[in-house]
Amino acid sequence: MSTSRTFATSLARLSSTASRTPRTQTQTRALCSLPQSWSSNRPRTSFSMRSLVPAPAPSSRAFTTTSPRRHGHLTPPKPGEELHVTFIDKDGDEYKFQVSEGDNLLDIAQANDLEMEGACGGSCACSTCHVIVQDEGMYDKIPEPEDDENDMLDLAFGLTETSRLGCQVKMTKELDGLVVKLPSMTRNLQASDFS
Repeated sequence: MSTSRTFATSLARLSSTASRTPRTQTQTRALCSLPQSWSSNRPRTSFSMRSLVPAPAPSSRAFTTTSPRRHGHLTPPKPGEELHVTFIDKDGDEYKFQVSEGDNLLDIAQANDLEMEGACGGSCACSTCHVIVQDEGMYDKIPEPEDDENDMLDLAFGLTETSRLGCQVKMTKELDGLVVKLPSMTRNLQASDFS
């Protein structure tokens, strides 16, 4: 009889008799142990499933990570290249900032600790960075919103004709002097809201 068949027979005998007859710890250990023929050639070791799983091959690639973006990660503008943006908060207080070309309104607001949530991290998947552009002429200089932005704006609280998502508005030379108002509140719809 092969050793694997002997082991399988021992397991079957253990499972069939376990429910009928109470056994002592010594009897159970004897039924679960490896056959004597296995242990005669090598030292006795405990049997576990972990010993059957092959170890992963060593990798030649080093493990690296990218540093996370944090508030205040904006690069200060170079002298003479400053762009100006003004935020008006829900209380009517104005905050003026000098920013670089390419910075978006969400990053600017968060870097300066203004109350703009940006729950999706700027991926255009929420409406918590909703802003209202105060000057209609300046609004026309901003590139048209894409469908994803329009879909999210439909969920925004206090939507107006000049509403945009702050994460999608990037500062350019044409937008120098932009003034935006933060709405009195934001709406963040989550999957748990629909349960």
